[in-house]
Amino acid sequence: MLSIIVTTLLLTLIINVLLKKINLPPIIGYIFTGTMITYIFGLNDAVNNKDLKEIAEFGIAFLMFTIGLELSIIHLKDIRYEVFILGSLQIILTGGAVFGIAYLLLHIDLYSSIVISMVIPLSSTAIVLKSLNETGEINRKYGKNGLGILIMQDIAVIPILLIIWFLSTNNNGTTEESGTVFVIFKMMFGGALLVGTLVFIGKYLLEPFLTEIIKTKSDELFITAILFLAIGSAHLAHVFGFSLSMGAFIAGMLIAETRYKHQVETDLIPFRDILLGIFFITVGMQIKIDILLQDIYLLLLLIPAIFIIKFLVIYYITGFRNIRRTRLKTAVILVQIGEFALAVLELSSTSGIIKPEYSQLLIITTVISMILTPMLLLNLGNIVDKFISHSLENESEEINLGMPPSSVVILGFGEFGQNVARVLNSHHISYSIIENNIDTYYKGMETGEHIIFGNAGKKNILQLALINWNQKVVVAINNPKKLYQVCEMISHIVPVDNIIVKVHSEQEKEDIRDLNLTNIIVENNIVSKAVLEIITNDIFNKK
Repeated sequence: MLSIIVTTLLLTLIINVLLKKINLPPIIGYIFTGTMITYIFGLNDAVNNKDLKEIAEFGIAFLMFTIGLELSIIHLKDIRYEVFILGSLQIILTGGAVFGIAYLLLHIDLYSSIVISMVIPLSSTAIVLKSLNETGEINRKYGKNGLGILIMQDIAVIPILLIIWFLSTNNNGTTEESGTVFVIFKMMFGGALLVGTLVFIGKYLLEPFLTEIIKTKSDELFITAILFLAIGSAHLAHVFGFSLSMGAFIAGMLIAETRYKHQVETDLIPFRDILLGIFFITVGMQIKIDILLQDIYLLLLLIPAIFIIKFLVIYYITGFRNIRRTRLKTAVILVQIGEFALAVLELSSTSGIIKPEYSQLLIITTVISMILTPMLLLNLGNIVDKFISHSLENESEEINLGMPPSSVVILGFGEFGQNVARVLNSHHISYSIIENNIDTYYKGMETGEHIIFGNAGKKNILQLALINWNQKVVVAINNPKKLYQVCEMISHIVPVDNIIVKVHSEQEKEDIRDLNLTNIIVENNIVSKAVLEIITNDIFNKK
């Protein structure tokens, strides 16, 4: 067992390092690793191990938890057209077209056709949003369209999971009409009870609970509390007869309405990524090389066909409010099948509602489409230029989906940070604040400051405010131990000339010298000069 674990970790590192050089996502590396260790150690039956499957399913649960964190009511309101109109149309029309082809034209059985029609509309949230965020294209009109459609697809995963659960229950023997009605009633009652329980906890207990944890100023306790909320909600859903993912998703949405959502998301990401890695390794373990070689010609027809169907649907549904270039870009970035499709296929295969040959073929198709996606995104402009000249239409509209842009970001809202904010405000210079002391955060909220709660030493938190390369950053942190970490993190996001740091002594300045910061203010030096000025003025006045 130990040799398998060590080999898996080694292969994961090597493969992902190589894939990173050609801009392919880690998901692909995990899948390749799973396939390789299956053949190296003969683990063909290990993928059916119950304990391994439960651990892997928590990866999807944690992913749904973080998606829930992104879906606050306010966020959805800002992009409601893209989410509810474009997103719904894309899923319904793509799914309908695929179902018609699969069931009516290709005569695939009903349950398999339903699963296939739910899988193919889903695109890769992990790959597309990661790329758009890194390039800043998320702030373009086509980025907004893509985000809205992806959010709707993520929301749709919940009813998809319910449909799979219902089909599997029906497939396992409850086929009479009375039995079907009972299953539907039980599902609705259990769902209402689950949502009601979690909403009650979220409304009356969640924020006071997190506030007390924050007041301990213990990172370990805060992370433990997050894990308890995510896993506890997943377990509660399981008790009511639903998937782990559903409970985690609802819990994420409830936390999204609190002040701690950004810090919760940042602290949870490492656990989510590790468990997701295990999930995708188990997916890779299901790939049969012999089937891949056997169906190579079918795959060469299937992948372009899926790309064309999704491209045409997205291109036409975005025609009402978008110029042609925007429509083309939106369609191209979403043609692939995404990681949630793998989760749906895994659950469907386990439940016996899709035939193994269809599941295997779609898993391979999904993986190949995801491998192709980064290449499409890297060459997006060139691809679109093949259809339309850039000079004919100019996509200039930009939007902001995060914090409102500010000229200055202040890290720390202690006495010095408050003084800086007061001076900037008097000169009508916009600013935003990041603060991780809960009492100070509440004071800032009470005075109407644009402030978010979070640890400025975490990259995800910084990126919420640092959305412009030209922004100035004032580091007003009084903790010398965290100063280096924060300054190093910022230097990877904005130019070092835009970073202004206040330190207490020359020793603290020396500690961050190797970061090559040009704007370091030493508090003791300023005070010493002020004292010297007072003394010299007094001496000259006496003369």
